[in-house]
Amino acid sequence: MRPDERDLDDEIRGHLALAIQERVERGEDPDAARRAALAEFGYVGATRESMRRVWTSRWWEAAGALARDLRLAARALARVRGLAATVVVTLAFGIGANAAIFSVVRAVLLEPLVNRDESRLLYIRQQAPGAGTDNLTFSVPEIGDLRTRVTTIGAFGEFSTVEFALVGLGPEPRLVKAGVVNGSFFDVMGLRPHLGRLLGPADDGAEADGAAVLTYRFWTALGGDPSVVGRTIRLGPRAATVVGVLEPSVPYPDDTEIIANIVTSPHHLGATMVTMRTHRMTELFGRLAPGASLEAARAEIAAAHAAMMRAHPEAYPQSAQTAVRVTTLRDQLAAPARPVLLVLLAAAAVVFVIACSNVANLILARSVGREGELAVRAALGAGPGALRRTLLAESLLLCGAGAAVGVLLAQPFAALVARYAARFSVRAFDVTVDASVLWVGGALAAAAAILLAYIPRLPSPSAPAGLGLASGSLRVTPSTNRRLRVFAATQVALTFVLLSGAGMLVATLLTLHAAATGYNLRQVLAVDIPPAATGLAGSTVADFYDQATARIRALPGVEDAAVGSFVPWRDAGTFGAGVSFAVEGRQAADGEENPRARLRLAGPRYFGVVGVPLVAGREFTSDDREASEPVVIVSQSVAARLFPNGEALNRRMWWTEEYFGKPLPRRIVGVAADADDEALVGRPAMTIYMPVRQVGFGGRLFVRAAGDPYALVPAVTRVIRELAADQPVERAATLADIRAEVLSPDRLNAAVFSGFAAVALVIAVVGVAGVLAFSASARTREFGVRLAVGSAPRQVLFRVLGEGLAIAASGIAAGAAGGYALTRAASWLVADVAVPGALPVATATGLLIAAAVAASLIPAARAARIDVMQALRSE
Repeated sequence: MRPDERDLDDEIRGHLALAIQERVERGEDPDAARRAALAEFGYVGATRESMRRVWTSRWWEAAGALARDLRLAARALARVRGLAATVVVTLAFGIGANAAIFSVVRAVLLEPLVNRDESRLLYIRQQAPGAGTDNLTFSVPEIGDLRTRVTTIGAFGEFSTVEFALVGLGPEPRLVKAGVVNGSFFDVMGLRPHLGRLLGPADDGAEADGAAVLTYRFWTALGGDPSVVGRTIRLGPRAATVVGVLEPSVPYPDDTEIIANIVTSPHHLGATMVTMRTHRMTELFGRLAPGASLEAARAEIAAAHAAMMRAHPEAYPQSAQTAVRVTTLRDQLAAPARPVLLVLLAAAAVVFVIACSNVANLILARSVGREGELAVRAALGAGPGALRRTLLAESLLLCGAGAAVGVLLAQPFAALVARYAARFSVRAFDVTVDASVLWVGGALAAAAAILLAYIPRLPSPSAPAGLGLASGSLRVTPSTNRRLRVFAATQVALTFVLLSGAGMLVATLLTLHAAATGYNLRQVLAVDIPPAATGLAGSTVADFYDQATARIRALPGVEDAAVGSFVPWRDAGTFGAGVSFAVEGRQAADGEENPRARLRLAGPRYFGVVGVPLVAGREFTSDDREASEPVVIVSQSVAARLFPNGEALNRRMWWTEEYFGKPLPRRIVGVAADADDEALVGRPAMTIYMPVRQVGFGGRLFVRAAGDPYALVPAVTRVIRELAADQPVERAATLADIRAEVLSPDRLNAAVFSGFAAVALVIAVVGVAGVLAFSASARTREFGVRLAVGSAPRQVLFRVLGEGLAIAASGIAAGAAGGYALTRAASWLVADVAVPGALPVATATGLLIAAAVAASLIPAARAARIDVMQALRSE
């Protein structure tokens, strides 16, 4: 590159200073020395111009040499279009996969948040591993205690997820997921409005007017109308004014559509929410006070939490192992996705290494074939630098073309990886492919080009081995042959690792698909109809359910209908780890805590509709009302554990949680078969069902269809709207499709890693076939001699096949050892890292052996059909 004027002047001044210093050291006067040095140096302007011409000449000479090498490389590659295309496509897959995954990694792990001073923004959570929950959230009394005791946090932001029936934005009522927040939430989060304003202290408290902020994603989905600010809407029973639109930001802790103040949620103003310490449903954020550090905040919050637990031991059972954790929001967002993305990045790197190994094989084989040409050039005076520059020019053209195609492939790759990563981090929702992939693609292409340019051995005209000037045939040296086989075995080893991992994921997916569920999956339609979102409550809700199910049962094509509180699998985790209870006649041992069970609500005929059989007793009926005897139905697991002698019916149980107030005995009227509505692979589940009529809440409608369940959706919607015009009817789906939707992450797991493995397998097959084809063509004379002295063609065939199997076997052995060591090392960093079982490993081995045989057949058959006389004349 041409130096600027400053660099040139600095160099001239340096030469003059050195000349003056030498004269002064010889005893000359400094002024005289300066004049003499200037006279000796000559006219500075002319010197500057002369040096500039030299530099420019050198630059143009180098540029011309590079252009000449690239033209020669282009002409050389044009004669081997098949090889060039194979190299470009192979590198494109490797570079494209890495560029795509880098885009996701950068967006999820490296990009800064839009939140002001994000390093001071904290996420605070309670954990109860003993109760099976990683996030216990907080209750209002707990937050009050922290606010009183903690000084390192300048302000706390509270966030609860609530579903509202939204009326006023769009032609029909819709169910929206909303965040109910306190007045300091947006200031703590450091977010700004895109339109209007955000909620503040004036919007806090029970006397404030209802106010709501639309998230940017929801606002754009509605059409991005600026006039929405100031519009009055209804959230459930309460009116609210849209005061602003939030700037684009990470949707955490939930992907909500609206963020509203507390007064919009009647539940948040009730005594249960305000006073009950165990009524936990609030996520908590904090902003460090000026001068406070993260370590100091962690220590102070831990001390305050320990004091809370000592003051209220009834709210923190020892078996729950309740603890508090404080992290920065950035770490909280990145932590779940980091191990997965690093695994994906490693998988992409493996594919890139396999691709480079395969390309190195091709380039090495080609360099052996053209060693005569290079030897002639060396004999005519071309030095090692010029020869290596020729190889580098070809590599740059091939790798540059591969990078260009890879960058084009990065867009769909990134979309697939982002969809996969969104399971672990909400930041993946907004992944975009930008100019950074050009830098990634360029860097990988440059690395590959340099590697490929320095793999071939440069020929020497005086060397006894290889192809000299007097040789006219192809002869592979032992070192070249070893390198070819090492590259091929490396591809097989890395492919084995990917195939084994993908096989394990596929086996897991097949197990999940085949697992029995205990439900009627195909004919049962589940619909969300939460009346509480519209403000209905108490007996009004029960009447609504009775009328709705009665009318729906009368629809053509409907076999039966019932109401429940929980859609299997879709609502998993909604109600935590279960509720503690006690039963009559069973005395807990000293220190033993009450058992816990999942609480579900069910209406009349529920078990018959969803296909869960009753083992004993009866279903709920319309007579199980609020004023009648409290009753429950228990699962077989509850009956077997607490009533091993089969005496569960007519025994009584009661809830022991503070939430239920004074213990109320409830008679067991039925025992239902175990049906795990949370785990995809069912296991015995402690579940207790209560009648909807006695609780006044359900929210989920189940319809058993005689034919196509989806054909009933318009009629069911019409019935619901006739009873409650503002009632949303949402997410209608069969239980089979709901389970399939929940399984989609596992399918995506299997698809992503199987895709990597398939690409690697194809590349490995090409690599093994290339090595054997090249080796067979180089050994034409050897095979001819073997055939001439009596070897049968099948012996030559089996010999080449054996070489292919040997490459595969060595690669599989190396892959098995390396994969096991990698798994053991990864288990120190990532929890739940599993070693593939015997079936995935055997499948991967069988696939690679079959692939090696297939790759070996063509070169082996060609070697077996060699014409003996022609082979003997080949020298």
